[in-house]
Amino acid sequence: MKREHLRLFIFQIFIVSLLFLGLLLILTPLTAGGDRIITVLLLVGVYMSTIFLFYQVFLNYIRPVKAINDMVDALLQGNYKVRAQEGFYTDTGKLQASVNQLAKHLQTLNRQEKMHHRQLNSVIENMESGVMLIDGQGFVHLVNRKFLELFGREKIDVEEHLYYDVLDQERIYHTVQEAFLYEQTVKDSIIHKKNLQSYYIEVIGAPFFNSSGDLRGVVLVFHDITDLKRVEQMRKDFVANVSHELRTPITSIKGFAETILDDEFNDPNLERKFLSIIHKESDRLQTLIQDLLDLSKLEKEAFDLTVQPLMVTELLEECIDFARLEADKKSIAIETEIIPDVSIKGDYPLLRQVFLNLIYNAINYTLENGSIHVSLKANESWIKVSIKDNGIGIPQEALDRIFERFYRVDKARSRNTGGTGLGLAIVKHIVEGHHGFVEVESELNKGSIFTVTIPREQVEI
Repeated sequence: MKREHLRLFIFQIFIVSLLFLGLLLILTPLTAGGDRIITVLLLVGVYMSTIFLFYQVFLNYIRPVKAINDMVDALLQGNYKVRAQEGFYTDTGKLQASVNQLAKHLQTLNRQEKMHHRQLNSVIENMESGVMLIDGQGFVHLVNRKFLELFGREKIDVEEHLYYDVLDQERIYHTVQEAFLYEQTVKDSIIHKKNLQSYYIEVIGAPFFNSSGDLRGVVLVFHDITDLKRVEQMRKDFVANVSHELRTPITSIKGFAETILDDEFNDPNLERKFLSIIHKESDRLQTLIQDLLDLSKLEKEAFDLTVQPLMVTELLEECIDFARLEADKKSIAIETEIIPDVSIKGDYPLLRQVFLNLIYNAINYTLENGSIHVSLKANESWIKVSIKDNGIGIPQEALDRIFERFYRVDKARSRNTGGTGLGLAIVKHIVEGHHGFVEVESELNKGSIFTVTIPREQVEI
């Protein structure tokens, strides 16, 4: 018996005892002789019977009800592990069993709620979109990790603050206000600047309601669409560049062809010159289209290499011999530092295209009487091919962009060399297809070094 229950029982026994003592003191003087003894025995018997009955009432009703009351208080305070001791008395025993069942059910519901809360919190925290929950008064009640990363904030500076004190974008204010006003999903986009970079963010405001259909607040979702915008811009630039690159040779071909077809044109020497130009522009057009097809094939996810053992030493010497004629036209010396008998597994035609492209680039952008140095180094796992020239070089601000399609450091000079602007993009895709990488070092008016690093064994990834 608990101490507080014992105190209550003793107090109640004390009250009953005082009552019977009072009766004893009142009735005893009114009787005499044998009647007094009978009266005293009768009162003592009634007292003992009352105490016994009272104890049974206390044991089977008062104490269980008090225990159940304490248990309910504990349940209200969130302690769902508490249980009542079930008795054998029918009514209170059933009540105790029912309350225990209720406690078990509440404990199960509480466990499920905590599990669902953890799952929901885990989902929200690991979303790749920022989330902000705003109540009907405009206070922020929840933000996730991605939101804090996007806007560079701390949770303590965001939650329980008004949303317009947290964000400083007018378009976000309008999104929230329209979601509250029209009670429907609203979309907008903003440009957010962080660390000197611009991020494109799509903002979606969705109102949420309670079970009665009353508006409770707005959920804001922030999608970082910077990469999509960049891809879209690259697509636009690609279409514009292709159109521009195609327009030049086509315009030349059409113009000279129309001149030749003119009835008044009858100069054989000039006609031959124009036909030569048409032929040259046709070759340039064909090269451009072929490079576009090659690049398109290389950029496909299903791009497969025809891997076979090959001697890199022989491949480089073949490429150098092939390009030497072009180098001799400009009196450019090609020096080599190639270790013998180096073999790898790779796609021979594609690697030949890589090295030829880099060697021809070195020739085209090196002035007359210049020099080119081709070296091959290797270890057990990798080969490293470097093509170094002492040509015009590349500005530092352009080094990060030279592998983009159609990017030209010097547009006029690039076209004069016959380039399509796709060569380095093709080189990069082929090397990465071999699980390697391309590096470039350059200094303006002093030359450039292109280094290709490729693993000797091609492992499926």
